[in-house]
Amino acid sequence: MTVVRLAGFARLAWFATAFAFCVIVFGAFVRLSNAGLSCPDWPTCYGKLTWPTHQVDIAAANQDFPERPVESNKAWREQGHRFLAGGLVLTTFFLAGWAIVRRRDLGGLMWVPLVAAVFIVFQAALGMWTVTWLLKPIVVLAHLLGGLTTFSLLAYTAIRASDPPSLYGDGGPKLRRLVIVGIVLLACQIALGGWTSANYAALACGTDFPKCLDQWWPGTDFREAFVLWRGVGVNYEGGVLDGAARTAIQMTHRIGAVLVFGHLLMLSIFALRRHIALGAWVAGLLLLQIGLGISNVVYALPLPVATAHNAVAAALLFTLLMLLARLRPSRLS
Repeated sequence: MTVVRLAGFARLAWFATAFAFCVIVFGAFVRLSNAGLSCPDWPTCYGKLTWPTHQVDIAAANQDFPERPVESNKAWREQGHRFLAGGLVLTTFFLAGWAIVRRRDLGGLMWVPLVAAVFIVFQAALGMWTVTWLLKPIVVLAHLLGGLTTFSLLAYTAIRASDPPSLYGDGGPKLRRLVIVGIVLLACQIALGGWTSANYAALACGTDFPKCLDQWWPGTDFREAFVLWRGVGVNYEGGVLDGAARTAIQMTHRIGAVLVFGHLLMLSIFALRRHIALGAWVAGLLLLQIGLGISNVVYALPLPVATAHNAVAAALLFTLLMLLARLRPSRLS
């Protein structure tokens, strides 16, 4: 792969990656500020391209949508997120088109942005269903995972198109396996976090840590906690699960955090021997993420901390992808 000839493509891929990261973080901000249904229709917002701002428009919107009175301080967040997502769709399509044009230079890497383009179409549909199906947890979770998958594909494209030096060498296969396992574990933990958020279970243990409701193992209901499909037509805003089910979700997320922490800490130690900066980034982001998770509980889910918790998860995923790309047996040719 000719790095110089692909410099423009690589820059666009990096831009798309940064754009996707911003969309993910802003989407978390929208969800965590309870603004996910602040525009009751899709793709418009109260029938407008933007959102109602003048008193006359607000009054008309309230009349047309009596079940969802206008909250201008929230509506701009939801519709603004849609605009950003639309911009990311166009950027991804352009990158995929460019990849087809430069397929001879990219080789097998061409398929990665093409898959990202397919994913982002499905992601747009999930954004619509999130609203029309009234924050159905499985759809909210799929929307989060779809966004992170798109981000990962774009990030991997950017890293590989830049053709970074290989870190494979002696011990490379073992570290590569640890990174792959780490990505899988982190993805599962992110999914658990998404399920926790979608079911409003983040504060199921109150503000107790490391205990939960002043117990090491409170009453739980795992059968109800992980029912993925509950039908259409139910408004899931605020959650529909009882306390025991929400507690089960929170406890599962905490156990997952311990497992991920142990594995990534070991991975970072191995990585430090091969690339000090990347190993330090994994360790630093991991410790920051644990601190943010504990702060979310102890301080009752403050919006900046909860949003940062999502952002650091994406950053940690990116760092592992960087390690994975650097641990290829050889450069692309």
